[in-house]
Amino acid sequence: MTQYADPVVETSAGAVRGVRDDFGEFYRAIPYAAAPTGARRFAAPAPHPGWSGVRDGTQPSPTAPQPVRDFGRLDMTPYFGPGWVRGEEYLTVDVRTPAADDGGRPVMVFVHGGGFVTGSTRAALYDGSAFARDGIVLVTVNYRLGIPGFLDLEGAPANRGLLDVLAALGWVRATVAAFGGDPGNVTVFGQSAGATLVGALLATPEANGLFRRAIIQSGSGTGAFTPEQAHRVTATAAAALGVEPTAEAFAVIPDERFLEVLPALAGLDLRTSTAPDPLAGLSPFSLVLAVQPADGLPDGPARDVDLLIGTNTEEGHLYVVPQGNLEASTEADVLAVAARVYADPETKFAAHRAARPNATPGELRSAVLGEALFGAGTARMAQAHARISGGHTHVYSFGYRSTALGGRLGAAHTVELPFVFDIADKPWLHGETGLLGPEPAPAGLAARVHTAWVSFAATGDPGWAAYDGVMRWR
Repeated sequence: MTQYADPVVETSAGAVRGVRDDFGEFYRAIPYAAAPTGARRFAAPAPHPGWSGVRDGTQPSPTAPQPVRDFGRLDMTPYFGPGWVRGEEYLTVDVRTPAADDGGRPVMVFVHGGGFVTGSTRAALYDGSAFARDGIVLVTVNYRLGIPGFLDLEGAPANRGLLDVLAALGWVRATVAAFGGDPGNVTVFGQSAGATLVGALLATPEANGLFRRAIIQSGSGTGAFTPEQAHRVTATAAAALGVEPTAEAFAVIPDERFLEVLPALAGLDLRTSTAPDPLAGLSPFSLVLAVQPADGLPDGPARDVDLLIGTNTEEGHLYVVPQGNLEASTEADVLAVAARVYADPETKFAAHRAARPNATPGELRSAVLGEALFGAGTARMAQAHARISGGHTHVYSFGYRSTALGGRLGAAHTVELPFVFDIADKPWLHGETGLLGPEPAPAGLAARVHTAWVSFAATGDPGWAAYDGVMRWR
């Protein structure tokens, strides 16, 4: 690769030095808010005080405190990244740009997934080289996770991780022109928990004017906890820590203790008389809202925002195949999962069985998880957005089947990401336990998917007709 002189960009907070390569320029670990230390971990994000001299933007950022996650036989390291890399200043963004000039290019802001407890901009899957190559300024965002980010506490603002993303979008609006981007043409996109956060932004009044388009990849417009459900998580966490459930009490506890008590929160029964568990017990954290995002779109910027939204055809396989449960599941296991996520589990189980008469119990378990976690909430969000936006909704379904784990992983949750970022040929994604498996990806598929995302960000048109109200792919 050709050697280039390091570029420097002037921002209102101070100058930042990045690196220049064959794809453009790359600036890492730029703060968009003050470090969330001590009591600040449970406050709204505060403006960063800035710095003197030239800040080194050539090294990756610390990450939010987070646990190690294990997906059995599947190597998910490219998705989760290095885990907790300690450091106070982790409310940062990375910026990939063709050039830090006055180019006024489309901007895409990516919000990572990880069940509201893990993930960071350091994950290898979020390599933005292809976006810069194709004329996009890509911004990736770190935000608070777990107890600091999403535990509902007396004396603390709710959904602090979401407030972080809002602050990052404010930084983009104020600063991205210095990196060659157009602050009037911003697309915010996210996957999994990040996609659910993007859906919430569509229903958040404070997000008005911060972005023009949104992409929701395998998220849910109905994935928020009710206040009653959140209270159960908070009470359990406070009991495990031996403190009162208040921001003041939690503010003096070190991050290490928050991670130590996470196992006590695993598998909580969050079903109530009015709501099932929207995350099927897979995470004790989500947004906490009185109204689901899909039902709150009239309150936010949704009517003025173009939306691209979709899921993978075998989302639930990620939670079944690596653990060996595709083969080991029984009908009792399927009913147990259905009881977590449906008000009438037996009727829903019968409907899944009728739709897939030859499916094994493991395949039915995957289907129940896929619909409950992603499919139903995606359909509801698409329908709600189409009603208020007047033809500015586009729907997709991603069906490429990974050959990982003996060909069983299939079109599971996260499999679309290498195609969106156009890195499906990377060796570290392949092999029997790699996300894409031992077989090479189909020629041209990554280019097609990536081009659709770039086109949507630039023009609002991914290359197919707008959604007409019929979810044919479900």
